[in-house]
Amino acid sequence: MGAKLLCLFLASALLAYYIYTPIPEDLEEPWKVMFITATFRAMGHLAEVADQLGLMHYMETLMLITAAEYVAPTSDENVTVMDTEFSNVAVRLYLPRKAADGLRRAVVYFHGGGWSLGHAGMKPYDHLTRWTSNRLNAVVVSVNYRLAPKYHFPVQFEDVYSVTKFFLQSSILSQYGVDPDRVCVAGDSAGGNLAAAVAQQLLKDPEVKTKLKAQALLYPALQPLDLNLPSYQENENKPILPRLLMVKFWSEYFTSDSSLREAMASNRHVPVESSHLFQFVNWSNLLPEELKKGHVYTSPTYGSSELAEKYPGFLDPRAAPLLASDAQLRGLPLTYVLTCEHDVLRDDGVMYAGRLQAAGVPVTHDHAKDAFHGVMMFVLGPAKLAVGYRLLNRYVEWLNENL
Repeated sequence: MGAKLLCLFLASALLAYYIYTPIPEDLEEPWKVMFITATFRAMGHLAEVADQLGLMHYMETLMLITAAEYVAPTSDENVTVMDTEFSNVAVRLYLPRKAADGLRRAVVYFHGGGWSLGHAGMKPYDHLTRWTSNRLNAVVVSVNYRLAPKYHFPVQFEDVYSVTKFFLQSSILSQYGVDPDRVCVAGDSAGGNLAAAVAQQLLKDPEVKTKLKAQALLYPALQPLDLNLPSYQENENKPILPRLLMVKFWSEYFTSDSSLREAMASNRHVPVESSHLFQFVNWSNLLPEELKKGHVYTSPTYGSSELAEKYPGFLDPRAAPLLASDAQLRGLPLTYVLTCEHDVLRDDGVMYAGRLQAAGVPVTHDHAKDAFHGVMMFVLGPAKLAVGYRLLNRYVEWLNENL
């Protein structure tokens, strides 16, 4: 009996040790956040083991979360939902059922997941886009772009750009009863990266006659040049997206070659020939004082030219929208940026919002001091978080007021 009790005690202690994670004091519902973090950490460890044993690629193991969260396209009394293709790319389409006074608004949405994970049919994304369609009485196109590790940059960008360009044709907008003056691109995390890149590329495309009304970027990833920003340092081991996982996502976007991941992890992947690009991500000039928090800017440590020659994508503004020049930012549409305090990507969004404002773009920047990366995905089931609902509401309210 004593041995059983001892084993139970030890097992309980090990479980508690594994689950327990120091949670910032300003995060609400800390035990929920702790369990969410432990779940993701367990999946990460499982993925590492499977990868090391050669059983399954790291990202393919994490895709099990996507598979478990998948829901088939299901219409309800408010919205008709269907899976189809636009320009040979899979999309999930949300069409509101209630009558419109005139032409409808539209949102083209790109899901997050580090360009490697996610699906428009995941429960959180289905909820987000369905709710957006119903609340705004808007057509929503949620894009299932191809993913790493099977596909690398620029495939993900090309898929979402192809869908957006197809949808913006006057004949397609007319088919769905959409007002050409009220179309928005939006996305979260890697999807925010894609939305920003699409908005920039549309300005350069003489074939596209319809201009975007707005872009909405939810805790976006916008640059892989400096992976040691203050937000990367402060949130190195914070919930959901620790620094090394973000490094994996960035490197996998471009290649499965581990040499790039290792160089990115040490922040020594940019060649000296590309040193001029650091002006666009120099946090000492672009962050407000309250986010510098005593950090001292150090000059970049340059890496091998060979990596940049083999994988030039990480220096391409289509993958890193923060690398666009000030002149290229002018003319971008009305913009919404959401950043979270406890997020390695915080400073990306803050710097982009500041640069857009300096370029004359109307920007609404909401900074959630009590939130972490991906928080808007936790609005369903036992893991639902009040802060996730609040930020989701805020995003949809902004769309309703500005689109």
